[in-house]
Amino acid sequence: MITSTSNPQVKELVHLQKKSKVRNERNVFIVEGIKMFLEAPKARVEKIYMAESLYNKKKHELVLDGLKTEVVSDKVFSYMADTKTPQGILCIVRQSETTVEHMLEQENPFLMILDNLQDPGNLGTIIRTAEGAGATGIIMSKNTVDIYNPKTIRSTMGSVYRMPFAYEEDMTGLLDKLRQKGIRTYAAHLEGKTYYDEENYRAGCAFLVGNEGSGLRREVADKADVWVKIPMHGQVESLNAAVASSILMFEVCRQRR
Repeated sequence: MITSTSNPQVKELVHLQKKSKVRNERNVFIVEGIKMFLEAPKARVEKIYMAESLYNKKKHELVLDGLKTEVVSDKVFSYMADTKTPQGILCIVRQSETTVEHMLEQENPFLMILDNLQDPGNLGTIIRTAEGAGATGIIMSKNTVDIYNPKTIRSTMGSVYRMPFAYEEDMTGLLDKLRQKGIRTYAAHLEGKTYYDEENYRAGCAFLVGNEGSGLRREVADKADVWVKIPMHGQVESLNAAVASSILMFEVCRQRR
């Protein structure tokens, strides 16, 4: 059992929690909590760390057979966990990313394209909602927040294991590619000329959602086929990126249902 915060494994876990560069070099990420452990594809789990108290209570209930498991003192677990009230289990999981080409091969793809989103909670919520709404995949600009940020991972509530995603260097080139494939693109924009629920999304479609503060970059927005907006009342100008994305995604879900 690990009882010291000076243990090399503990130091490595802290670095993995805090630094995307370290995660990407190792090609892994950290998940915390019983739900995230239970839903993790077991073939991708490298190692499990459990607080002593949880291990003594749940070791026969949680399926640990064949998985490398390290028990640590409760004090050490609190030190290496990212959450304020840790549940007592975290795992190192191997990263997995699909390709844009794979997404475009699907019939009538339904995509979310995120341009420089910075809030990890927003990204995680969009990933979770995308799974619920039946989206084909999520494509992110290279400057979008790291999908493996611990806050993003928690916000996905397990959808990160199942929702196809990819990062894209050339966003304008991507939109040209979508047009060639017959996929219609819709920019969520305050200057939109039509309301989002006036469009037809039954064929291949993609929504462009921009940065929380500055919105879509102009060069990206200008590549969209249509600018759409969500009708607003009162003095509210715009919605949170995750909320707006949810409204758009479930309109596609409604139409296709």
